[in-house]
Amino acid sequence: MTTTTGITDEFVETLRAHSRRYHDQHPFHVRMNAGRLSRAQIRGWVANRFYYQENIPRKDAAILANCPDLEVRRRWIRRILDHDGRHAGEGGIEAWLRLGEAAGLTREEVLDHRHLVPGVRFAVDAYVNFTRTRPWVEAVASSLTELFAPDLMAERLAAFERWYPWIAPEGLAYFRARLDQAPRDCEHALEVVTAHCRSAESQARAVDALSFKCDVLWSLMDAIDRTYPE
Repeated sequence: MTTTTGITDEFVETLRAHSRRYHDQHPFHVRMNAGRLSRAQIRGWVANRFYYQENIPRKDAAILANCPDLEVRRRWIRRILDHDGRHAGEGGIEAWLRLGEAAGLTREEVLDHRHLVPGVRFAVDAYVNFTRTRPWVEAVASSLTELFAPDLMAERLAAFERWYPWIAPEGLAYFRARLDQAPRDCEHALEVVTAHCRSAESQARAVDALSFKCDVLWSLMDAIDRTYPE
């Protein structure tokens, strides 16, 4: 006899198995962590990834707008504050702009998207649209790529400190902050998804949502890789 706990464990294992499809496995990412990217490639990645970073609060706001659960909203709103900051000069978006400056980009050229490639824009816009139009629990499930983010952030931080010393250490603050934020966020998201996805059908939709998010991140890296080849 299969218990409810057994079903939940199997569901979580299926979600975690998507680590094999996470974008840290992308060839561009592998080269980044091996110290094989040029300054132009690092700057291209930083400038394009910013479009994803600045849209994170928008996707979280979409989830909040569709979520009827007060307790979930009270906790989820922290994500927006983490990225937007409570005051000017704070938050993840600001930290990413400072990463751009540390990498040799001006704040203006990051903000005005002059380096943004169409494939990155398309992938990020598709993700925001998904969170707006799909049921809120599926949108939460799509955020579960954060299950794999802490390891990625730790590896990325170590790689940047080792291989790219021309980037000032203070420019890496975004990665350091996410070492604490990502585990907290993914714990909450996983709690929500396992609480609301009890049937085989709802669990399959949650897995599909996470798969879609993995595709978004991989497509984003594909677009950057094609624009900034070795």
